Amino acid sequence: MSNGQHARKCAFAFMHALAQVLVVGAFTALSGSAVAQQAYPNKPIRFITPFPPGGSTTIVLRLVGQKLTEAWGQQVIIENRPGGNTIIGTESVAKSPPDGYTIMMVNATYVINALLVPNLPYDSFKDLAAVTTVYGNETILVLHPAVPANDLGEFIALAKSKPGQLNFGAGDHGGITHVRSELFNIMAGVKINAIPYKGTGPVMIDLVGGHVQMALVPPIAAIPHVKSGKLKAIAVTGDARLSALPQIPTFTEAGMRGFELKNWNGVLAPAATPKDIIAKIAGEIARIVVMPDIKEKLVSQGLDPLVSTPEQFATMMKADGARFAKVIKTANIKLEK
Repeated sequence: MSNGQHARKCAFAFMHALAQVLVVGAFTALSGSAVAQQAYPNKPIRFITPFPPGGSTTIVLRLVGQKLTEAWGQQVIIENRPGGNTIIGTESVAKSPPDGYTIMMVNATYVINALLVPNLPYDSFKDLAAVTTVYGNETILVLHPAVPANDLGEFIALAKSKPGQLNFGAGDHGGITHVRSELFNIMAGVKINAIPYKGTGPVMIDLVGGHVQMALVPPIAAIPHVKSGKLKAIAVTGDARLSALPQIPTFTEAGMRGFELKNWNGVLAPAATPKDIIAKIAGEIARIVVMPDIKEKLVSQGLDPLVSTPEQFATMMKADGARFAKVIKTANIKLEK
């Protein structure tokens, strides 16, 4: 064999070996990437709530967060980021890395903000992705014990006799509790002033303290105070009475048929979060909310476990946008500039 032939043979052998190395390296890199994706989560997760502590969102989120920590072996850190009618906390998540390590729980206020706030620092339907719903809740009307009314009819009569003199605590300004309270004004034919707060927790503090006369809140926030006698409940939305407070009539039973504006709480993630991660979070939360112990705790507080796929949740939010728009227009709800 000539020197030239030997050189060409060696060169061919070298290129063949190099190609094998590159192929193996590429395969290893792809395998490593797949393993990395399958390993989610491999570090702590921040679970944001845009409400202050004390409300139903935080209470349920701590239950769910604990179960996620147990299931995944990674700490789930519950972080309250209130302010700006939930906009501050929501913006922080919308601008977080889309890797599944920053997610949030919102309620229907998220949809309402898109209708009322003209210059949101994020696009509600483009910058965040629906993951899953967690629970839905009816609404209970509670009064401070000093209010001289013991049923819905008496309270409406009192409000009509004192137009503009009574106040209700709203856990937001232009959010679900505000819209719900204005709907009550419309249907009852009364004028009760809305006093905005940064969440249900602060509302309950001032209502128990007598600084406002009434509130329409999730049962989970009111039931302990009603049972202790610090507040009195008058009516609850929904088709059936609460198992935790069976003595309280529904609004229909109390004479106000059609007063329905059910709230929900669900999970969102930054829009570009990989679909497999979103699916994993959704599946795990769906498993958790129907666990016997979690379901029992939710139901005992007047909350309904609500399971949905990311696609079902996104569809529900769009449908609610149309529903809330009608109430906002009828009530002429506007945010102060």
